[in-house]
Amino acid sequence: MTPISEVIRRRCSCRSYADRPLEEDALHHFTRAVHAPQRGPFGHTPRFSLLSITSLSRDDWKKLGTYGVIKNARLYMAGMIRPAPMAACDFGFCMEKLILEATKLGLGTCWLGGTFSIGAFANAAGLCKEEQLPAVTPVGYPADRRSLTERTMRRFAGSNRRKPWPELFFQDNLFMPLLSDEAGPYAEALENVRLAPSASNKQPWRVVYDKKLQIFSFYISRAFGYRQLREISLQDIDMGIAMCHFDLTVNEMGLKGSWLREDAPATIKPLEYMASWQAGD
Repeated sequence: MTPISEVIRRRCSCRSYADRPLEEDALHHFTRAVHAPQRGPFGHTPRFSLLSITSLSRDDWKKLGTYGVIKNARLYMAGMIRPAPMAACDFGFCMEKLILEATKLGLGTCWLGGTFSIGAFANAAGLCKEEQLPAVTPVGYPADRRSLTERTMRRFAGSNRRKPWPELFFQDNLFMPLLSDEAGPYAEALENVRLAPSASNKQPWRVVYDKKLQIFSFYISRAFGYRQLREISLQDIDMGIAMCHFDLTVNEMGLKGSWLREDAPATIKPLEYMASWQAGD
């Protein structure tokens, strides 16, 4: 089995695809994962649907617009969820697990939260009245060469750049940066949080580690213009992605713990508290 840290490092946003279908074994494995029940750490249950070029009419497939961002995709995964507190976070958590499952199979993906035709995807995926469709991703084999559009987008988004540890992780308060050699067995999980994808690579997560209580508190540093898009906070989804990376890593390492929402968490302005992970059975 491929270690989760290797899978996370292998994953990248792929916008240019080889014009060929998935191999039968890969399609079967990924379809089974997509159709399995999903549940985030806060109890919300997003559902996911696969949209294939072979299952839609030519006209319906052409309507699945991505504004020129994606090239040659023959398969998409669409995710849906009912709006509620922490639902967007659970959505990001569950969808990232599926994206990493695709990565294990050698498949490319790309989080799309604002650059797709929501009406066409909603119709194709069978969106219910009470649901929202926050994001979709193409799924397929990466092309041998990235398109000019993809190269340009990666350059402007800074896709290969990540904030250093002292800007993201702290011990006890925001005045004490947490260094990797001080994080003990949790250093790998935090590094995988650092490598998580996010809208425009804003990396909105900040994590404060209470070493005495063995609690990691996740805060969000909101960027202007990202609070609401299509009634969904993309940065709340980003937080779920980061929490997914942390969760998968500690589980693989056998580090026991659970997610919780504190009743009265400490306010650390201008950050907004999201959730905590506490070590223990």
